[in-house]
Amino acid sequence: MRLFVLFFFVLCSAVGQQILPLRERAAAIEALQADRLNHLLPTLMAERDLDMWVLITREYNEDPVVKTLLPPTWLNARRRTILVFTKDPQSGEVERVAMTRYAFGKHFPSVWDKAKQPDQFQALAEYIVQKNPQKIGINTSAHYGIADGLAKTDDDGLRRALSKQYRDRLVSAEDLAVAWIETRTEKEMQLFQQLVEITHSIIAEAFSTQVITPGVTTTEDVVWWLREKVATLGLSTWFHPTIDVQRNEESDLYAFDGLQKWDIIQPGDLVHCDFGISYLTLNTDCQQLAYVLRAGEDKAPDYLDKALAEGNRVQDQFTDRFATGRTGNATLQQSLAAGRAEGLRPQIYTHPLGTYGHSAGTTFGMWDAQEGVPGSGDRPLHENTTYAIELNTKVFVPQWDKDIRVMLEEAGYWGPEGFRYVHGRQTQLLLIGQQAPHLGK
Repeated sequence: MRLFVLFFFVLCSAVGQQILPLRERAAAIEALQADRLNHLLPTLMAERDLDMWVLITREYNEDPVVKTLLPPTWLNARRRTILVFTKDPQSGEVERVAMTRYAFGKHFPSVWDKAKQPDQFQALAEYIVQKNPQKIGINTSAHYGIADGLAKTDDDGLRRALSKQYRDRLVSAEDLAVAWIETRTEKEMQLFQQLVEITHSIIAEAFSTQVITPGVTTTEDVVWWLREKVATLGLSTWFHPTIDVQRNEESDLYAFDGLQKWDIIQPGDLVHCDFGISYLTLNTDCQQLAYVLRAGEDKAPDYLDKALAEGNRVQDQFTDRFATGRTGNATLQQSLAAGRAEGLRPQIYTHPLGTYGHSAGTTFGMWDAQEGVPGSGDRPLHENTTYAIELNTKVFVPQWDKDIRVMLEEAGYWGPEGFRYVHGRQTQLLLIGQQAPHLGK
């Protein structure tokens, strides 16, 4: 743990884009995993009244939950990997073992002796009988792909090995798997703030004349600069970035069709990005806006500042309605109604964010499902969870004689003290071509 704290300090105090070397990342990840396994998992299992959780996966076809448990020096599972968590009915402590040929990293000792029991599934069945759990959770889910990681072959193998008595004790571990994925620890939140700060810093550099030469640079140039920047830093991104523009010319309103309306970035453009990074088991997802200054301008037009303020207002109407126990669908409908009552035209499509980019947890709409999302939208909001607060509002700009779409996305956290943005949110347009503050007019 001292090693983790030391390297965390290096990350926090570094100037510029200081990123941990791979060896130090592995130590940090092991510390995060130990903290979650020792302190978070027993609480989650107790709250869901599960006696045992069985995860079965195979190399290159990893259960998404198992991926979050992989030792940092393992890039994949090996052969067939079986992990078992058993809750002690008296102490509430959770024993964790690997039904594998050797230990699964530092956190899961192996309990399978192949010489004594060559059949891995039969060894698992014998272990289950020994522990005699009343409810055995397995990763099957109709609503969450991340919680549906048990492949049919492994499900069949487990059921064949178990007697009917224990087959009847198998239940879906959907709620536990989702809680494991969506719940953030204090240590993770300390790191998450740094990830979002790095993301904001990269966007600020991308939206500058260090990268963009108006009239020359294309949107695809910026997209690939972002990819190269991330690779140079030794990071990765979980999706291909997007850069697009809206401008004072005839065109259709920006749509979610993946098609660029224009290629070359020009003075007077409103430029939008969608970008995120992956680092230390967490992911970011951010959308921000920039204005390309025309000659003689030192600020964006007031009507674009006003449009951004309307986007911020939709954010507030939405996050002000977060409440523990309220479903995503209920929050969505209340927020949309509030925005429309003020004459705004919002769309909300906020998703869980953290261990995965499009993660598991409470969902608040989709861009093509503003009436609500069955299943994940019916999940109540839980504390200590993080979200990509993703939304937009249409704004009519008389000076352009058309609608524009103010698209925003920022990482947000819901905890015991309410809602907060993980590293702030955009309330002013980034200015491309802004004069250095030390230079006079």
